[in-house]
Amino acid sequence: MATTTTSMDQVLERVRANEQAGIQRLLDWLRIPSVSTDQAFKGDVRKAAQWCADRLKEAGIDASLKETGTKDKPGHPIVWAQHPGPKGYTGPHILFYGHYDVQPPDPLNLWKSPPFEPVILPADGKGDVPQERIVARGAVDDKGQVATFLEAARAWHETANEIPCKMTIIIEGEEESGSANLERFCNENKSALEQCDICVISDTGMLGRGKPAITSGVRGLAYTEIKLHAADQDLHSGMWGGRCPNPINELAKVIAQLWDKDRRVTIPGFYDDVQDVPQADRDAWAPIARDYPKMLEKIGMGSDANVGEKGFNALEREWIRPTCDCNGIYGGYMGEGAKTVIPAWAGAKVSFRLVANQDPAKITKLFRTWLDDHTPPGCRWEFHDHGGGFPGNVASQSPYMQAAMRALGTAGGGADPAIIRTGGSIPVVGMLKGDFGLDTLLVGFGLDDDRVHSPNEKFELDCYRLGCRTHVALMDELARMKP
Repeated sequence: MATTTTSMDQVLERVRANEQAGIQRLLDWLRIPSVSTDQAFKGDVRKAAQWCADRLKEAGIDASLKETGTKDKPGHPIVWAQHPGPKGYTGPHILFYGHYDVQPPDPLNLWKSPPFEPVILPADGKGDVPQERIVARGAVDDKGQVATFLEAARAWHETANEIPCKMTIIIEGEEESGSANLERFCNENKSALEQCDICVISDTGMLGRGKPAITSGVRGLAYTEIKLHAADQDLHSGMWGGRCPNPINELAKVIAQLWDKDRRVTIPGFYDDVQDVPQADRDAWAPIARDYPKMLEKIGMGSDANVGEKGFNALEREWIRPTCDCNGIYGGYMGEGAKTVIPAWAGAKVSFRLVANQDPAKITKLFRTWLDDHTPPGCRWEFHDHGGGFPGNVASQSPYMQAAMRALGTAGGGADPAIIRTGGSIPVVGMLKGDFGLDTLLVGFGLDDDRVHSPNEKFELDCYRLGCRTHVALMDELARMKP
């Protein structure tokens, strides 16, 4: 045990005593619009990074901002911190990863309160409905979840005057825009990261209210922006309509060919490397009760919207199957009123969620080849890669996973946490495994109805409290282990 004079119960009591101050600190962080994908927010992104570094310093952890990118294309800073652990520490070296950047808040008109003016709303009632919660962009993804780690570290420091583990900490500012500079940064700091034994990330979710879970697998991501060019200028639709290609019309027809009648992706080779999931794993998920009609109802759709790849149920389509989605399409005149033009170009943003053994670079290449083969007459393609990441899976029976299970059970009042997967992507998970052989514990506290990436994003305070307690207990559990 790293600490001999301070019990975990004392630290948990400190977390409880700090709760209101901790929530106020989180609200301050949420007021900073750290939108990484839009350069107009560059100064705010840096401000959010410095805020995080300052909170780590208050917890007794040496933290600083590290620049990323190149001279021609600078990136957003990474919060980098290291802590040696208590004197004589012999336990594992922990890497904690999170991100302080957030998604754009658009569409603004759908927010019930300004996205960067956080509010605390009361419970909607009893049962499986939203409880007392913080509403703001970044509330759960990922500032709120990172804040639970920061508050746990603060509580250990204030109670024991030390953090019980040896730690390296990376809080990046480009996760929501593809983590374009993360792998380069990690390789530049390879000697430090190679000393780590396990990574801990809180950027995932639970099975539901009162149903804690640890995620054993995440999907990968490949993200490409495409533009279809035709004429070298916008054209008068009365003069040119019907006698030359309209990029919007042609792009829509091409995109519609990405899926067949069974909702399978039509790109040749797309499924070649997909790893079959053992039937035993699929059987183990059977008891996980998820009311899909009710989940669809919560997002404004009926049970007839439960659609996807033929031959797989909704849970399997989310956790273990790759997908292709058009995330945005644009072109031509989009202002108020009418303007009768045939645009010179049209664009779309297309993402692929990937599963075990799929390579994002290979999928991107296959997509480009497919587009070349489907180029409309008189048109040409332009491509922009927006990054991505490998899928990642962790062993459910590893000692580190078992330590996390105990910590989450302690924090949750003894409830047995489930081991689940997620359909989301955390590029760092696959990168750390591929480049450094490092497994990751995905211990998150979000809920399915948190409206991640949508207007009115929320983080329920019960989930925040569970996160703070879990990180206190997890630091204690990991400090007891031998690497």
